[in-house]
Amino acid sequence: MTNVLCAAWVIQTISDLMEGWQRAFVLHSRPFSETSLLLDLFSENEGRVRVLAKGARSRRSQLKGALQPFTPLLVRWSGRGEVKTLRNAEAVSLALPLSGITLYCGLYVNELVSRVLQQESPFQELFFDYLHCLQALASTHGKPEPALRRFELALLGHLGYGVDFLHCAGSGEPITDNMTYSYREERGFIASLVLNQRSFTGRELRALYERDFPDAESLRAAKRFTRIALKPYLGGKPLKSQELFRQFIPKKKPEQTDE
Repeated sequence: MTNVLCAAWVIQTISDLMEGWQRAFVLHSRPFSETSLLLDLFSENEGRVRVLAKGARSRRSQLKGALQPFTPLLVRWSGRGEVKTLRNAEAVSLALPLSGITLYCGLYVNELVSRVLQQESPFQELFFDYLHCLQALASTHGKPEPALRRFELALLGHLGYGVDFLHCAGSGEPITDNMTYSYREERGFIASLVLNQRSFTGRELRALYERDFPDAESLRAAKRFTRIALKPYLGGKPLKSQELFRQFIPKKKPEQTDE
């Protein structure tokens, strides 16, 4: 179902886009005055944009139910300042069906985009990586980790975080599946006998390169790497979505996940 409804959204008419409409999702919203909303949008052509939706909280507003996270939108705005004014918004479909664990994962992805991307920096390819991540979360059955790891890796790639997963940074030789490699920022993976949180087997590095995680071990390794790589972009401030997740599931079960 998610593929069908989003396909209709992706194949919008050229005339709509020429008239200033953009595909977008709401990342975050908060009240502004008694009747308005301040929205952070992730748009296809201009990246993260902050807009003021005047009257969106009023009882008679037709936008009230549409301006929600995970709902595919077509939007138009105006203005040249840091905060734009929302002119039109149309929900192309119902919100993608996220609930329970997948809902918290979706909130994590939204917060990640909000924290990492600068305002009004275009990331068109990342926008569709984001869409594909939400689709995967909506269609998953209790195992959202692969979708999260793929999106984190895509995000790092679009930010210019280049790393060679397939060659030893010390020798230039191709990695060997059973060899252990230590990750060093700005250098890459170097063969090492020391085992710590920055140690990865060649097999785990190959899974990172292919973005294909066949087992729990490769997923854990991918999570370790993305945490290391994303830390400079996130700084020391904790992610609110992760705190919410820990409250939702205080004791993690084997088949469950955190972001």
